[in-house]
Amino acid sequence: MKIGVLALQGAVAEHLKSLQLAGAEAIRIKRIEQLEEIDGLVIPGGESTTIGKLMRKYGFIEAIQQFSEQGKPLFGTCAGLIVLSERIAGQDQPHLSLMDMTVSRNAFGRQRESFETDLDVVGIDEPIRAVFIRAPLIQEVGEGVQVLSTYHDEIVTARQGHLLACSFHPELTDDYRLHQYFADMVQEYVSHK
Repeated sequence: MKIGVLALQGAVAEHLKSLQLAGAEAIRIKRIEQLEEIDGLVIPGGESTTIGKLMRKYGFIEAIQQFSEQGKPLFGTCAGLIVLSERIAGQDQPHLSLMDMTVSRNAFGRQRESFETDLDVVGIDEPIRAVFIRAPLIQEVGEGVQVLSTYHDEIVTARQGHLLACSFHPELTDDYRLHQYFADMVQEYVSHK
């Protein structure tokens, strides 16, 4: 099972490490041709506008949309969540427009308002440690989207079939269980293709 991490911006090395701990072969993705070699893709945090511009520049928008059409799992963290969403509050143009949700950018405030907390996540036994840095939140989800965790009644983790998204940075802790959850989604895809 090979899982890629989109290596245009963000905490790529940390995601690669967490995926390896989860038992996946983890690969930096810098060219669209590499998408053919992998079974799942992580879109890391960073700055969503910059990631979107780089994705357009290097042809990743259409390539990742086709990747998703094949049923290959995608996992967006922090800015990656924004990139996956169909609707961004106060912004006309979404990036990939794949996940039926409306998100709000920087909803938890600026850098100095960053924090860590323990979160209960559906499908994971014990709470996971979550690092929120200029985090977005999910304002609303469509019918086919399952809410996996909330923080103060705000949605921060959700799944829609083969799409997974969280507001925080799971790669910035030693707890790789959310990456394991995603690796299990990818393994399920691999065993059914």
